[in-house]
Amino acid sequence: MKVIALIPARLGATRFPAKLLATLKGKSVIRRTYESAVNTGLFDEVIVVTDSDEIYNEIDKYGGKAVKSKREYESGTDRIAEVAADMDADVFVNVQGDEPFVQKEPLAQLLELFNGNDGHTVKVASLVQRLIDPRLINDPNYVKVALDLNNNALFFSRSIIPYPRNIEIEIPYYEHVGVYAFRKEALMSFTKWRITPLEAAERVECLRFLEHGVPIRMAITRYMGVEIDTPEDIVRAELLMEKNGWE
Repeated sequence: MKVIALIPARLGATRFPAKLLATLKGKSVIRRTYESAVNTGLFDEVIVVTDSDEIYNEIDKYGGKAVKSKREYESGTDRIAEVAADMDADVFVNVQGDEPFVQKEPLAQLLELFNGNDGHTVKVASLVQRLIDPRLINDPNYVKVALDLNNNALFFSRSIIPYPRNIEIEIPYYEHVGVYAFRKEALMSFTKWRITPLEAAERVECLRFLEHGVPIRMAITRYMGVEIDTPEDIVRAELLMEKNGWE
């Protein structure tokens, strides 16, 4: 398959303004995300798609590839679709700009979903990881995912799902990892739909697919990285780097 990674990178952020330019042990968050995606060796191209001259220059000055989007968009998926519309690939991967620890193994799992026995039926795919810490399970910044028996997403929510009504059983909680993969047709369809009611309520863009009846196949990974949403996440990310000996 020809696979292109597109990294949507918006300068503004409500909880943590300019977070993608925040320094994480000597490098910006967006530079670490870009370099991590390139270093997996899984992609024919890796491109940052941004609304910001500062982010564009941050990638360009280190020899990376970035493009400026032509206008503002409601979501990162809409932003990357502008670039994907003029490109030819079997699968486009949306790597969120605030995921600096993108790794090869989970991305390979993600792409394998398009190659399995029923891979031809998969239009959209994404990743989840187990959540164990009760504090994170209760944190609305962590988007939880309920899965069906075939690992298709049933729902994404900032609330606790499933609700632990039965406390006598072990309940698996999954966090959505902000990496998506699309066939081009599904990606282009997304941009033609208005924001849907559940998407607007939760502020979780992938709900737009579910509300239009498009299944999202999920791979369960051991990724356990840190998504940068708040200044506190920089501290958590640096501790993770120290623990794993990452430079």
